[in-house]
Amino acid sequence: MIQEKSQKSCWEIFNPPEELVQVLRKAPKVHCAGDPADLFELISTQCDQDRVTVAYDLPDGRHFEEAHVSRVRNGIVVNYTEPYMRRRDPDSMIIADDLPSDKPRFRDRFGREFDDLRQQTMDWLAEQELAVFAFRSGWRLLGADALAIAPANAAFFPLGLGLLQGILPLDEIKEDFNPQLLIYVAPPFRHTVFDGKQVVVHNRQPAGYEIFSYNLYPGPSAKKGVYGSLIHIGDEEEWVSAHCSAVRVVTPYDNVVTIMHEGASGGGKSEMLEQPHRLPDGQLLLGRNMVSGEKRFIEITRTCDLEPVCDDIALCHPDIQRDDGKLRIVDAEDGWFLRVNHIPDYGTDPTLEKLTAQPPRPLLFLNIDAAPGSRALIWEHIEDEPGKPCPNPRVIIPRSIVADVVQEPVAVDIRSFGVRTPPCSRENPTYGIIGLFHVLPPALAWLWRLVAPRGYANPSIVEEKAMSSEGVGSYWPFAPGRRVPQANLLLAQIQQTPLTRYILVPNQYMGVWEMGFMPQWLARDYLARRGVAQFRKGQLKPSRCPLLGYALNSIRIEGVRLPSTFLEVHEQPEVGNEGYDQGAAILKNFFHDQLPQFLEEDLSPLGRQIIECCLDDGSVADYEALLGISE
Repeated sequence: MIQEKSQKSCWEIFNPPEELVQVLRKAPKVHCAGDPADLFELISTQCDQDRVTVAYDLPDGRHFEEAHVSRVRNGIVVNYTEPYMRRRDPDSMIIADDLPSDKPRFRDRFGREFDDLRQQTMDWLAEQELAVFAFRSGWRLLGADALAIAPANAAFFPLGLGLLQGILPLDEIKEDFNPQLLIYVAPPFRHTVFDGKQVVVHNRQPAGYEIFSYNLYPGPSAKKGVYGSLIHIGDEEEWVSAHCSAVRVVTPYDNVVTIMHEGASGGGKSEMLEQPHRLPDGQLLLGRNMVSGEKRFIEITRTCDLEPVCDDIALCHPDIQRDDGKLRIVDAEDGWFLRVNHIPDYGTDPTLEKLTAQPPRPLLFLNIDAAPGSRALIWEHIEDEPGKPCPNPRVIIPRSIVADVVQEPVAVDIRSFGVRTPPCSRENPTYGIIGLFHVLPPALAWLWRLVAPRGYANPSIVEEKAMSSEGVGSYWPFAPGRRVPQANLLLAQIQQTPLTRYILVPNQYMGVWEMGFMPQWLARDYLARRGVAQFRKGQLKPSRCPLLGYALNSIRIEGVRLPSTFLEVHEQPEVGNEGYDQGAAILKNFFHDQLPQFLEEDLSPLGRQIIECCLDDGSVADYEALLGISE
């Protein structure tokens, strides 16, 4: 049960810093949670007729409603009043300290130091009824002690944070608990200071890492904010927190291959943990031709079994590595923030639908249309406006209820990188020229991680440009420091793990074919069936666009050969060499625009050679010569 402040305050076991002690002493009530169930209970007691509105009175007399929170049979549903708040703003991170950083500084953006606003935030929190809990950032054996402090009337936010990061039971908190990460949540300042924008201020101090979340969408702070603190630790200790999902794939013949799938938001990380979506007759819809309307189907009687490892963030900590040529990773989260916009109808993904409709414990849903007291269904997406569904419906699922989930570190056989691609044709050329999958030399794999395109129609973030960069490792939007040290860490990681292979996979479109996430599902099954065997001479050929590495001459899955037009997009008659080459030029220009910013003095010599190779329009053979695949 949740504990409230009493004569011996419940929060004293957290050993908070003195400044926070003063806030907690002054607060009219403090709820100390030791389990997500405590926060569910707090929300339930607030709900009037199973629904509550989270709102704040502002100094200018305005009354602003942030979100509507409903109690449903399978958990809690949160719907924000503004469509803008239903996705992450990629420019939300602001740095308040003086440590090295390539990110916007608070003083530069707002023309003043953060100290005054920080004090105002503390003063405001001291006047609120608060919810507080402790957790460990990262993996249970490698994380840092952390505290979350939020207004109790917005208890859904600490609930989401607790489901994502875990909550330490109150009776298990040791006397030497020492919070090195503190998250403060103060929503009204979004309106009084930040013109309604999502802002998360990171303040790296000797006594600990502070995150001030001035909005109630969990993406920029409860999830990516904590991620930023892990990146900061890795920056200091020279290791990486990768932006990826990972899955152990078990074939029908008991062959086991572990695939790590990286990419920008919307790049298919969560989808890599899903089985292919089947039609009612059991077939797989390979794709639909946007010009002719033709549909192609494929029959695979049995796909591989999946054992999920992580959904979005993985620690590549040196303590779990072995000197055997492969990268090892472990999940850095306790729950997964699943986007379900690709579940438009009942029956699309029966496993996920059943897990969320009848979960063993209550879940938190965001941007889902569900009446109070009903059952939240993940295909019922709230509309941003009439006839326009929100592109970013979410559900937070504790990894403890995911079937066959892997608890310990795993060795990675294949690192996949996902890109959201638009349709491409001769008349409308785009960068949608990536085939079903391409094999990348390690040097090219590093370059793709440096530029990390957000890609086409990104559903996860507020974005207007058709193609922009998410940067180093695709985690740059969450990193508080400098990009070049992270680029060096990624390259060193690739050099130290020569037996891990690299592929590039599109989603959404391949040329004129609408594919959804089928390319990565088929690539996963095909590569798992191959195991760790090398491609034989003649199976690969340099792609027409050198940035795409190698294309496959043919692919056969369970006896079914895929058409060559799905392996090399220029063979599609609607695209041809002309449309493909114009798309390749778009891709090349994107790389040439993004890479020069890494050419700073402390970039590693090999990294400089690889980037200069790209800027000089190098061939696939040139990349192989710089950093080839170990046999």
